[in-house]
Amino acid sequence: MNTFLKGASLAILLSSLATPAAFAGSATANSVDGRWDASLSRNGVVIPFRLDLTGSGPTLKGTLYDGFKPYDGTTSASYQNGTLVLHIEHYLTTITATLKDGQLTGSVVSQGRGISATYGFQATRHVKAPAGAADAPSIAGSWVIPLATPSSKDENAFRFIVRQRGAEVAASILRVDGDTGAYSGEYRDGKWILSHFDGSRPGLIEVSLNQDGTLSILQRVEQPGESAQKDASPYTNSVSDGRYAPTLTAYRETVAKEKGLPQPDDYDTHTTARDPNEKFTFSFPDDHGKIVSSDDPRFKGKVVLAIVTGTWCPNCHDEAQYLVQLDKKYRKQGLAIVALDFEEPEQQGSLDREHAFVKQYGVKYTYLIAGAPSEMWVKVPQLVNLNTWPTTVFIGRDGLVKGVHAGFASPASGTFNAQLKKEFTAKIEQLLAEKPPAARLARSADHAAASASGARNL
Repeated sequence: MNTFLKGASLAILLSSLATPAAFAGSATANSVDGRWDASLSRNGVVIPFRLDLTGSGPTLKGTLYDGFKPYDGTTSASYQNGTLVLHIEHYLTTITATLKDGQLTGSVVSQGRGISATYGFQATRHVKAPAGAADAPSIAGSWVIPLATPSSKDENAFRFIVRQRGAEVAASILRVDGDTGAYSGEYRDGKWILSHFDGSRPGLIEVSLNQDGTLSILQRVEQPGESAQKDASPYTNSVSDGRYAPTLTAYRETVAKEKGLPQPDDYDTHTTARDPNEKFTFSFPDDHGKIVSSDDPRFKGKVVLAIVTGTWCPNCHDEAQYLVQLDKKYRKQGLAIVALDFEEPEQQGSLDREHAFVKQYGVKYTYLIAGAPSEMWVKVPQLVNLNTWPTTVFIGRDGLVKGVHAGFASPASGTFNAQLKKEFTAKIEQLLAEKPPAARLARSADHAAASASGARNL
């Protein structure tokens, strides 16, 4: 398995990031402005990614990609005396490198959920690579990955979504809690070597088409959690959790159904309300320490989206950008969004990442600091099988839970992201159309009074 990760494959990996047009930017010896073919390295694993640097001085900015598209960027950046520093504060990630002989060399430090990882960093000026193989087979579409061992969330299958432009591919593994982001690369030597880094969740997979029409997926992804922390390696594979199996097999959706293979979990039934007749309540401090509860006027009689979230969670970053759009569109119509944010104990004091997260995405809806991730089940007891980050709770004007959606399929999930947005919009508009409880009571009272008056006039 390690063969495709080392040695000569590095050249293939870096060239896979090529685009049809070279990046328009300065390439002078004393400037970092332009497109770079960058890579992270750790324990012999090299993960290429595209990095665009634009501007200079106070206008310097770094842009990272998710598949074919620019997706996120630095919160601050500087280049002085040959040293480049890129801060991605909403992920607590910092890239530091020095420029020498046209090459950037340094390190990347990233703080995840209780885990700090350091990677080697290298980048060279982007050079347009030769076109990928013209005979690349078509693998675009939606696939199902049955798991030999269930995931830690009791899933028996994942989805694999592939977008393709000739030899180029952007692909994402979608689980019940969200997706991996889009791995990208080109077809060479009978396979795709695809990589991803957007400030978080670095990963590398090799995809090849088998003679029987299935796909073999070899994966090297960062495993979060206690075992990774103990091992101190972000590339530990564990067959005890199906999501970290080193080899996966994907089937076309139609083939998987015909064969009766396990199907991915339903995002709308994975987590449920403990009691549909019980009001969903909360009471937590905001980031200034002020206690805000579900009885606050900002929520009373409103349609509420309560989001179980954490800024260490990449899929929560994906959802926040969509929630900002929903907030702008529906706030005046009676929608209120509240984040129940679970941050690591070491973040509870400063809330540095939470503050950067809110600023980066322009969050205007309510953010409450609910506790540490390990406290989620105690702090949100109204939900059953709550184990995904994020989880979105739809609450009607009467305070009752009307639906729960597990995870978030980001734009990297293609049609599943579009489907999610369609379903969220329909649900919100349906709930907004319902009259507030007070209005229903007043209408019932008026109806009763009218009936009584009619009876007296008989």
